[in-house]
Amino acid sequence: MAFAPGVSAEELWRTLPPTPAPIGSDHGGSIEINGIHLFYTEIGVGPPVVLLHGGLANSDYLADQARALESSYRVILVDSRGHGRSTRDQRPFSYDLMADDVVALLDHLRIGRAAIVGWSDGGIVGLDLAMRYPDRVTRVFAFGANTKTSGLQDDFANNPVFAAYMARAGRDYARLSPTPNEYAAFQEQIDKMWQSQPNWDDAQLRTIHAPVWVVDGEHDEGIKREHTEYMAATIPRAGLLILPNVSHFAFLQDPLFFNDAIKRFLAGDLERQR
Repeated sequence: MAFAPGVSAEELWRTLPPTPAPIGSDHGGSIEINGIHLFYTEIGVGPPVVLLHGGLANSDYLADQARALESSYRVILVDSRGHGRSTRDQRPFSYDLMADDVVALLDHLRIGRAAIVGWSDGGIVGLDLAMRYPDRVTRVFAFGANTKTSGLQDDFANNPVFAAYMARAGRDYARLSPTPNEYAAFQEQIDKMWQSQPNWDDAQLRTIHAPVWVVDGEHDEGIKREHTEYMAATIPRAGLLILPNVSHFAFLQDPLFFNDAIKRFLAGDLERQR
């Protein structure tokens, strides 16, 4: 693991480890749904789990989690619309639209219900699914998510780790995207979404009945701790988990601990299968 100058091994939250190698699988590819070409890949056998990455990223970021789960679950990784290897259309980005994409993918795969493990924007999409498509979601592990724009730190983009991530995201986009020269326009569209969404009220959050864990890193660069605590207190019966010594990129900084948390959360679905 590489560390920034002056950062000790004990300060994982100040690092941005490399993105994992992509999942190699014969199952998946690019499919035409909801007006775009959506890229996905899947590995493993068992109850279905959809892994959703954060804004500006791609599904490779969650490859370690997929590998950790494949022995017990059917794991589906998705490049959200406009991200990674997926295309976008002229419609403005929204969490509702990305949630609709996930449902269209589940329909394509003939999956009735799935657990959602989401990081950042992926966690927001998971909560969106739980509200708007409650019959399609078994449970939601929402890491580093927010439910109001006021839950974001004002200066998170200036944080050194987050700035390094955004620079990496630009390089990844140029390497993977079907429109490799359009990163600036893509980022501008995502920024517009972040400025206005999500903004769910308490009544909307209280409609969530699927089991939810609200999870964040102790040193998250982007999400206010009080907002994470508010989410857990407002979503019915939600659990709250703060992961020590990590940030918004905990799944890279301490993947073993992060994966153990996911497995403990998903174990409820395995118990129901028995």
